[in-house]
Amino acid sequence: MYKTRLFFLVILVIVFSSCVRNKNPQQMQQSVIQPTNQHVFEISEVIQGNTYTYLKVKENMMERWVAIGKKDVNKGDVLYYDEALQMTDFHSKEIDRTFDVIYFVNQVSTTPLNQQPAMTGGMPSAHKGKVSASDAEVEIDKPEGELSIADVYANKADYSSKEFEIRGVVVKVNDQVMGKNWVHIQDGTGTSGNFDLTITTEAVVKVGDEVVFKGKLTLNKDFGAGYYYDLIMEDGTLVSKKVS
Repeated sequence: MYKTRLFFLVILVIVFSSCVRNKNPQQMQQSVIQPTNQHVFEISEVIQGNTYTYLKVKENMMERWVAIGKKDVNKGDVLYYDEALQMTDFHSKEIDRTFDVIYFVNQVSTTPLNQQPAMTGGMPSAHKGKVSASDAEVEIDKPEGELSIADVYANKADYSSKEFEIRGVVVKVNDQVMGKNWVHIQDGTGTSGNFDLTITTEAVVKVGDEVVFKGKLTLNKDFGAGYYYDLIMEDGTLVSKKVS
């Protein structure tokens, strides 16, 4: 009887020791492949556009669509990312498809972002954070009484509730960011950073064009993911264009 009990005791010790040895390596492996504070997804479908790469991904047992700056990726690839900007009922002209919900990802990397500088995608870095602009040397002969960009900044509350037309020279363009062209115009007026007006539009213009846009201001616009404007004209309509 004593020998039988001793035999079973030895067997239990061996089994328990084996479980302990198998458990620790697994825990160590998980701590390596799952770094803290990381967003990560696996690609299950890829659609390439001219500007963006559209990805159907799996993250935390859920499927969703994301868009990144055009990049050569494949099904099964795993990407880490930092922040995502959610868009609803988004229509992509370049692939002629409407997404009920899609997330524009700012930065992606094949390795955890805290280990390697990330590769950018999504909105241009020039739009990251509270947007500032460089003062260009712009001269326009405006008739007396014509609205200037300095006037718009000085009376921005008024122009957030009514449509107005503004003329300026295009100093910068970011095409097809979140389905719109982001146009910066200046007219040589304004100081202390209040000299540049950003307009989102479907119109196609180039740097140097003299343009007139029509629309309303949106104040304190936060697009999420760190993209903020004190004022911006959204969905501006191009009234006229004089090619440089």
